[in-house]
Amino acid sequence: MKTTRSIISEKIKPTMLLILVVAGLFSCNSAKSQPPTDKDVEKCLSPYFLVMSDNSDTDTLPLKSTSADVTIAGVIANVKVTQVYKNEGKNTLEAIYVFPASTRAAVHAMKMTIGERVIEAVIQEREQARRDYEKAKQEGKSASLLEQMRPNVFQMNVANILPGDVIKVEMSYTELLVPEKGVYEFVYPTVVGPRYSNKSESEATPSDQWVANPYTTEGKKPLNTFGIHVNLNTGMPVKDVTCSTHETDIAYTGANNATIYLKKGNDYEGNRDFILKYRLKGNQIQSGMILYEGKDENFFLAMVQPPQRITPNQIPPREYVFIMDVSGSMNGFPIDISKKLMRNLLKNLRPIDRFNVVLFAGCSNLLSETSLPVNETNIQKAMQLIDKQEGGGGTEILSALQKALDLKGVEGYSRSFVIATDGYVDVEKSAFDLIRNNLGKANFFAFGIGSSVNRYIIEGMARVGNGEPFIVEQPEKAEVMAERMREYIQTPLLTDIKVTFPGFNAYDVEPLTVPDLLADRPLLIYGKYKGTAAGKLVINGKTGEGSYNQSFDLTTIKALPENSALKYLWVRNRIMILDDYGRVPGDFEVTKKEVLNLGLKYNLLTAYTSFIAIDSDVRNTTGNSVTVKQPLPLPQGVNNNAIGGNTGGSIRKSMSYAPVQTRSSFKAMIVEEAVEVPMAELKEEELVEKEEPYIVMVEVPATFNGGDLSKFLVYVMEHIQYPKELAESGISGKVYVQFAVNEKGKVVDIKILRSVDPLIDNEVIRVLKNAPLWVPAMQNGKPVKQLFTLPVNFAFRPEK
Repeated sequence: MKTTRSIISEKIKPTMLLILVVAGLFSCNSAKSQPPTDKDVEKCLSPYFLVMSDNSDTDTLPLKSTSADVTIAGVIANVKVTQVYKNEGKNTLEAIYVFPASTRAAVHAMKMTIGERVIEAVIQEREQARRDYEKAKQEGKSASLLEQMRPNVFQMNVANILPGDVIKVEMSYTELLVPEKGVYEFVYPTVVGPRYSNKSESEATPSDQWVANPYTTEGKKPLNTFGIHVNLNTGMPVKDVTCSTHETDIAYTGANNATIYLKKGNDYEGNRDFILKYRLKGNQIQSGMILYEGKDENFFLAMVQPPQRITPNQIPPREYVFIMDVSGSMNGFPIDISKKLMRNLLKNLRPIDRFNVVLFAGCSNLLSETSLPVNETNIQKAMQLIDKQEGGGGTEILSALQKALDLKGVEGYSRSFVIATDGYVDVEKSAFDLIRNNLGKANFFAFGIGSSVNRYIIEGMARVGNGEPFIVEQPEKAEVMAERMREYIQTPLLTDIKVTFPGFNAYDVEPLTVPDLLADRPLLIYGKYKGTAAGKLVINGKTGEGSYNQSFDLTTIKALPENSALKYLWVRNRIMILDDYGRVPGDFEVTKKEVLNLGLKYNLLTAYTSFIAIDSDVRNTTGNSVTVKQPLPLPQGVNNNAIGGNTGGSIRKSMSYAPVQTRSSFKAMIVEEAVEVPMAELKEEELVEKEEPYIVMVEVPATFNGGDLSKFLVYVMEHIQYPKELAESGISGKVYVQFAVNEKGKVVDIKILRSVDPLIDNEVIRVLKNAPLWVPAMQNGKPVKQLFTLPVNFAFRPEK
């Protein structure tokens, strides 16, 4: 990712907005850059860096802790998430916190506790809930609002947190645990990674606005504590309970039971997914049917154990198109995992196969115009291209998918697309639509790379593309996952699956058509039934050895009241098909209405329903409050490039904007966006350095102090200050300053191109003169001087 954006979280009178627009390199097909207009400042929807303010009146970190109490009974996990907000400042607050959950989470309850008062939340239509929340906030009532931004991203708003207040908000959800190769896995995401967006703020929907969220810089621990307690009750003897992501204490309290806690001293580890795995003795899996009889409706879930995998004697040749994310958020640890994964995927190809590679960041690069035969020379050629990648620029995933789909296929070859990415984008549904509309061309397998990936897009691309998702959070898992994908592609477990219900009055069954079963996990059938459970559920299909048949006699299965979570699991699965990944033919409004009605009927959080809790007491009599967004940590292994961008080895066009909170009492905005252009596309004469503002063409751009450009952005935002002598005058205007980074990496030749006030000019010059050394630009293997222009916009914004 490549851009940063910010707003200040405290009220100061008067307030100045300091905008730093870093304008650097231009692409080969650009003519001459124009200075960004004032309108451009509000153009880009993007995350941003946080720098703490010195103002103690406003508590900018109101979220003090999050914790999760997890009970796993059989195959169902019930999770209670608790968030504690405390206002340690002098100003009344509204806190906004963006947080993740499982893509399968069925959120069915919320409550707010203020002192001894407990307010149970109600489910409402989303727009109505937002109106009621804003009204309560204006009236001075404490309130909390829970909204779904994505199926795995939620936003909590808590209004009117008075000085000294402690407000606790609890959210409850249920999800189904499905084993793979006999291993059960419970994943609790702890942080939402920064998303790349090419939308403008004006065109962003309410469900996209959360992207503009503050982040701390790489390596910083989370600013709030995190705790988790898991009570495991499998119903069958359990073994091999492990957690590779966090240090935990695991205690076996019985043959079927275990408790899991974080070790003491690990309270600030909420910067990566918590992943718990376990097996049952004998590598058994819980399969069969579960029934629940409610007051008005009855529900069932069938978990059908898959057959043994049979390797056929003849495996037809395949064409593989590997699509690899090399954007800024992949820089460092994630791209190292991705390279290892690609090496394993390529070495597993057979001589009869063919392959190609698409690399994407701000633009897409192609290994070859046509797929290549699998041989040592071509694999080495591909790895040489891949190994050169360091990660930098935007994440234009849609254009990469389109480029791959536009490639001409090889006649007589089955085709598979394999995409490796962290998924840090906000175009999930557009990607699903693109894949769905091209299902006849290939199936899709998606690898999520990193410690806290966007599982929504990873799972969704595989789901709509009739493939499988894989998560590779650690380098040592790359080889295992590569082998697993090869196994799944070559030898499906079960195909041509048909489900029938002789004598069983089933309806609202999901899925309507069952896709081929590739992974070694149970087949899932959700539904409702009328009357008493009777008759059979029958599954027919084909394996590598021939026909497959399995049936369940409903008369031998008892409906149990403890299976009440089935209603939430059924409706969550229904919404997943309708809205998360699906595009049901017909009017979008029809689908929206159905999902809305499901959410209201079953008390479930959806894209169109929200939970709201409002205290009846008017607690803030002035009605004034300060809105603060809780800053998030960068996920473990993700560096500043995910926010600030990286020049990498490409020509870049810097045009966008990134606001950042400053330690002074003024707002600051750092702006940096890149459009990457492969060096191979440039003409030789365009690589000559030109001594004019906004046009600088070099092979390898200068980098700040041997690191990425985001480090320079952080340096500038931490050191620039609005002259206090001008605070009362409210002078506004845009200063254009030109400077060069010479062959030794020193900032030189500082020149004010357009002045606003001598004091402002001097402040800009002071910061640039004191900048540490850069690593100089390189041209034809030699260090060269590189020219930059920095527009700095000082805009007076009196506080409302």
